[in-house]
Amino acid sequence: MPKSLVPNLTASDQLAFLRILGFVLKLGLTFFAAETFGLSIFSPALNYALLLEAAYLTVTFAIRQPLMSKDSGLFVALLLDTAFWIAWLYFSGGATNAFISLLLLPIAIAAVILPRWAPWTLTFISTLAYSLMLYAVPDSQMQHHGMDMSSHYLGMWFNFVISSLVLTTSVAFIAKRMRRQDAELAYMREAQLRQERLLALGTASAQMAHQLATPLSSLRLLVDEVAEELGADNQAVEEMEAALFRCERTLTDLRLATESIREQKQIEAQVSDLVAMLRQQLTLLMPQLKLELLVEAEVQGTYIQTDTSLLPALLSLVENASRASEEKTTEQRVSIEFALEPHSLDLRIRVRDYGDGIPKGLISQLGHKLIESPSGMGMALMLSHASFERLGGTLILGSHQDGGAVAEVILPVIGT
Repeated sequence: MPKSLVPNLTASDQLAFLRILGFVLKLGLTFFAAETFGLSIFSPALNYALLLEAAYLTVTFAIRQPLMSKDSGLFVALLLDTAFWIAWLYFSGGATNAFISLLLLPIAIAAVILPRWAPWTLTFISTLAYSLMLYAVPDSQMQHHGMDMSSHYLGMWFNFVISSLVLTTSVAFIAKRMRRQDAELAYMREAQLRQERLLALGTASAQMAHQLATPLSSLRLLVDEVAEELGADNQAVEEMEAALFRCERTLTDLRLATESIREQKQIEAQVSDLVAMLRQQLTLLMPQLKLELLVEAEVQGTYIQTDTSLLPALLSLVENASRASEEKTTEQRVSIEFALEPHSLDLRIRVRDYGDGIPKGLISQLGHKLIESPSGMGMALMLSHASFERLGGTLILGSHQDGGAVAEVILPVIGT
C-alpha cells in the first residue's frame, strides 16, 4: 500500500473515527442483522434517533479539534454518545438487547483520557439507564420457551456493573500511571538535552579559560609597568587594576568550580557564612549596587549542602537583577531575602529587581532553554538553574506584585 494512503491520524481524528464506526455498527445491526441477533425493532422513533445522531456526529466531526482539546468538550461528547447508545438500546430491545455491553465504550474512552470523575459519571448514568430498562422489561419477555429468564437478565446486569467498575478503577488507574510515566520520561529527555548543552558550554568555557590565562598574565605585567610610570593612585590605573583583578578572580573561581564539579566535591556550609560571602563578593565586585539584604533570624544557624558553583550562581542572579533595575530606574538596586519555607523548612532565597519584569511567554523557558536576549540572561539563568538543580534545589522565576521580577531559589536544609 502506498505510504500516502496511510494517514497520520491525530488523537482527535482516531476518536472521531471510532465514534463513527460505532454509529455504522448501529446501522448494520438495525437494518441488516436485527433478526439474526434477535433485536426487537418495535418503534419508528429509532429512525429519528439515528437521523439525529447522524447530524450530531457530522457537527462534532467538523469541530473535532477544538472540541477534543478540552476535557469538558470531550466529556460532553461522550455524554451525548452515551445518551444515543441508551436510546438505540431502548428502541431495539432494551435490557434484552445482546449488545447492551456497548454502553461500556464511552466509559472506556473516558477512563483512558479524562479525569477520574468523568468515567464515574458515565458509569452512574449507564447503570441507572440499564437498571430502568431492566425494570421496564414486560413479564412476557421474561419467559422464553417456558423458561424464566429473569435470573439471566439479572446476571447480565450484574456483569455490566462489574465491568464498568473495572473500567472506572483499574483502567483509569493504569492510564493515569502511564500518563505520569510519559511526563517523567519527557522531563528526563528534556533534562538530558539540557545537560548535553551544558556539557558543551562547559567544555567551551574550560577551553576559553585555559586560553585566557596567558593573556591575563601578560596584561598583569603591562598594568604593573603602567602603574610604575603613572603612579598606583592614577584613576585609569585603578580602573584597570579593578577590572583585571575581577578577571583574575573570575578565572580562579572558574578553575576551582570546574575541579569541584568534576570531583563532585560538596561541603556543609552554614547559611550565615554564605550570606557573609555573598555580601563580601557584592561589595567587592559591584560597589555601585544598592543592596537590601534581609535575613531571618532562624536562618542563621542552618546548614545546606553546597559546592563552589553556588555562590557564582547567586552572583549571576544578582547581576541580572541589578542590570534590569538599572535599565528602568538608572540605579543598580536589588533586594535579597533569606528565609525558611513555612511547611518544608527549606531555605528560600529571593532575589528581586525593580525593572520591567519578565514577559509571561518567557517565564516558562528561562532557566531551561537558551533564549536570545541582548542582556544574555538566557544562558546565565540556564547555568544558574543547573547549579541549583545539582544541589537538589530549584529555581522559580516570577513577577513581583509591585513590579519587577523575582528569582526564587529553594535549597534543602540539612537536618530538617
